[in-house]
Amino acid sequence: MTPSNPKPSVLVLGANGRLGAAVVWAFAAAGWAVRAQARRAPAQPLPPGAELVPLPLNDTVGLAAASRARVVVHAVNPPYTQWATQALPLLHQGIAVAQRLHATLMLPGNVYNFGESMPALLNEHTPQLPTTRKGHIRAQMERELRELAERGELRSVVVRAGDFFGGGTGSWLDLVIVKQLPRGKLVYPGPLSAPHAWAFLPDLARAFSAVAQHVNELPAFADLPFAGHTLTGEELHGAIARATTALGLAPRDARFKRGSVPWPLLKLGGLVVPMLREVVEMSYLWRVPHALDGTALQRVVGPLTTTPLDTAMRRALIHLGESKAAQAAVQPR
Repeated sequence: MTPSNPKPSVLVLGANGRLGAAVVWAFAAAGWAVRAQARRAPAQPLPPGAELVPLPLNDTVGLAAASRARVVVHAVNPPYTQWATQALPLLHQGIAVAQRLHATLMLPGNVYNFGESMPALLNEHTPQLPTTRKGHIRAQMERELRELAERGELRSVVVRAGDFFGGGTGSWLDLVIVKQLPRGKLVYPGPLSAPHAWAFLPDLARAFSAVAQHVNELPAFADLPFAGHTLTGEELHGAIARATTALGLAPRDARFKRGSVPWPLLKLGGLVVPMLREVVEMSYLWRVPHALDGTALQRVVGPLTTTPLDTAMRRALIHLGESKAAQAAVQPR
């Protein structure tokens, strides 16, 4: 890049989170100058082309001064039990930074907004009819972005995805589904026949960097669902079985025991354990079939490269440390 044609710059808020870290790597790989906001240094070194910005999210002036970003990715996610008090205030801090920079704000969306009556295929026109507290919060976040866009005060893009897998720990995959893998058991939270939306995190992060190249071509507010992988429980378990066989982790007879989530017991536990209460509230997502229509996203960026399911699952298990021999050969993606 010459001084007259510098690298485009992005500011990633919440760069130490799973999505934030993946987005930092994706933008750096795409040739962007990345400023990674985090209160502490990441456990793994940042990629070439990325610099740490160790400032709190509420330091609007400092964060804006540290970057001439034309795009701000709000990858900040409060603890599950603190959404009611933190989700909107944290978004407002991200909005303030983007406005000071005159930058486009990119927000990772999810499917909570659509509620328990959601149709099987979700797109940018699907009515948002939330039925949970978290769904109402997510809908309010996006409503505020729309209103700011209508008033000409902020440009923003929501890239909506299903449940994450890959890129580290903290997802349903490692916390529940393969938690008992060493004992030859797989668990699934809902009916094995119900389709469920998943996003391989490195693929989703690359979608963010691809969309960022086109933000000036988008309307002031854009909603772009990311298709990812839509899998029934049977299909997910099949992919795990193939991946564990390839990594030498499958049982000798290649047959896993099957388990389910005891939702009634968790609901009872939620009376005294706040995290269980919050998890149970969203349990319908495992019963209600849903998938994301990525047509609008592909109209903007063209065909996206999606990691084949078996490859994605092998990488996800390696990143979880399930295959220590292979783990050393895998670089962050």
